[in-house]
Amino acid sequence: MTGSNGAGDTLAGAGGGGVAMASQVAGNGVVSADAIGGAGLGVVMRIPVSIEIVLGTAQMPLAKLMKLARGSIISLDRKIGEPVDVVVNNRVVARGEVVVLDEEQSRFGVSLTEVASIALEDLDD
Repeated sequence: MTGSNGAGDTLAGAGGGGVAMASQVAGNGVVSADAIGGAGLGVVMRIPVSIEIVLGTAQMPLAKLMKLARGSIISLDRKIGEPVDVVVNNRVVARGEVVVLDEEQSRFGVSLTEVASIALEDLDD
């Protein structure tokens, strides 16, 4: 599946080839340090970033929001089985499926099914 996340990036499915300088983009959709051209890039690559996994969104009037209480259910705009968004700095960088990592500790994660290709001109943002 190929689609756009609205930020100019192209999402390419696991078997597909995305649109972006393919010779400079590794198989996982990440631009290599050599493609950017910097030995000093190592410092940048160690900067921690926050990753958000978005299961879905909802909109409701403020009056309904104020009535929410324990046990209230908020209906999301996605269905069970649809991919979730992996978001970094308000940009969708990947999509994936929710998976169970460890049932004993009730932990789950995301198995990536699509990864955004990053065009070099987008790195200036």
